[in-house]
Amino acid sequence: MLEQIHKTLKSHYGDLNWWPAKTPYEVIVGAILTQNTNWSNVEKAIANFGENLTPQFVAAADFAQLSEIIRPAGFFNQKTAYLKATTEWFAKYDYSVEDVHKIPLKTLRPELLATKGIGQETADSILLYAFNLPTFVIDAYTHRLCARYSVDVGKTYSSAKAFFEDNLPKDVQLYNEFHALIVINAKEHCKKKPICEG
Repeated sequence: MLEQIHKTLKSHYGDLNWWPAKTPYEVIVGAILTQNTNWSNVEKAIANFGENLTPQFVAAADFAQLSEIIRPAGFFNQKTAYLKATTEWFAKYDYSVEDVHKIPLKTLRPELLATKGIGQETADSILLYAFNLPTFVIDAYTHRLCARYSVDVGKTYSSAKAFFEDNLPKDVQLYNEFHALIVINAKEHCKKKPICEG
């Protein structure tokens, strides 16, 4: 059933090349800033960094300076604390994607979840989109799609994640693409009030 849904969405939307970012660290920043806001506000905040969107800059910046940069994303004091904490986590790996890849996913995910401000969706977004690790991202759109197609994934994040990962090949590209397709479909058709035409 999941593979059929994926095939249908892909035939309609094509390749989406998600996540829009120049570097893995930009993905981390975007995943944190997008909490409780829309992507256009995140883009404004990311643009405010200019050439300074690096973990070294975020680590060294003072709290007030960083808060001002990310102000367009809302909840800026809270998110500044989250950015600082997540950057500190990344510093343990010398800001190196290669060093992160030396650690098993089953170790990395609990580490991220223990980081201030990082919940399951944000952790999985970082692991999948910044580090290309095979962990499926679940969000409200995923639950909505499954409810409408009578795919019983359970009510929790963990049960839905397990369902997707148990019923799909363990493939980073597939996980990346499928989640992106679910999001774009939810924004265009599978809205709170569905627009099924087309």
